[in-house]
Amino acid sequence: MSESIFTPGADVVTARGRGTVVDVRATPSGKFVFGVEDVDGEVTYFTEKAVRLA
Repeated sequence: MSESIFTPGADVVTARGRGTVVDVRATPSGKFVFGVEDVDGEVTYFTEKAVRLA
């Protein structure tokens, strides 16, 4: 498990660029996915492995 904490409002970097965490959800398998809003206002969901703090 990662030691990073992703909460709404956190600035992050993904493969698609920088963004802000706007949503955190648990999947049925017990993993978390993070909704990241980019500069264009598009929200994309990523797993913890695909997101890192900016």
